[in-house]
Amino acid sequence: AMAGDLCRLTLIYPPDAEEALLSALDHAQPPLAGFTTWRAHGHGASFDNVSHAERVAGRVARGVLVIILGRARAESLLEEIKASAPIPHLMYWIEPVLAAGRLA
Repeated sequence: AMAGDLCRLTLIYPPDAEEALLSALDHAQPPLAGFTTWRAHGHGASFDNVSHAERVAGRVARGVLVIILGRARAESLLEEIKASAPIPHLMYWIEPVLAAGRLA
């Protein structure tokens, strides 16, 4: 991807969907250069299908995945995930990336 075309695709998903999501990404064509995941908590008033404990706590466990790639590839990757691993409550957003690389 050209520098001006790079974007950051962020996916927010229920932790129990992580294996299906990672499997879809592992089988993506062309193969992905790499991505990062971590655990987080979602906060807000509109949680459907959360446990009573999560509702009382006011937060819900979530996984976060970020990947830097070209804009067209981000769009096609979303379509691949939708087709191969339809995940309820999967949120995403795409942001422009001004620069990306390795320092060493």
